[in-house]
Amino acid sequence: MIPMQKKRLLLAEDDELLASLLSFRLKKGGYEVLNSYDGKQVKELLGQGLPDIIVSDIMMPYFSGIELIDYVRNELASKIPIIIISAAGNEENVLSAFELGANDFISKPVSPSELMVRVARELSKP
Repeated sequence: MIPMQKKRLLLAEDDELLASLLSFRLKKGGYEVLNSYDGKQVKELLGQGLPDIIVSDIMMPYFSGIELIDYVRNELASKIPIIIISAAGNEENVLSAFELGANDFISKPVSPSELMVRVARELSKP
């Protein structure tokens, strides 16, 4: 039997403490996690190959989560799932994220267990 390959998840979160907490929980759940703390790192990691899913904060230095969605959907022409997390959960940000092609939106504070469920749900879609 061939072992299942770990799903690769790109976590873009500039709050290093939150990123560490979420990354720990996701790794414990069986995901390979690529951490980035700003938009420059996100673009570098995407240039090395697309992950199976992206989880991104909206507010990041150099390249926002909204710009990330636009980049992935239009520049990279990819349909990989994108989950946005943000304390800036105002209606305008939420609508912009969904209009550009985000698959899901979670307001901060983020429950690591809720994030695990939402990631698994997005990855199980055909």
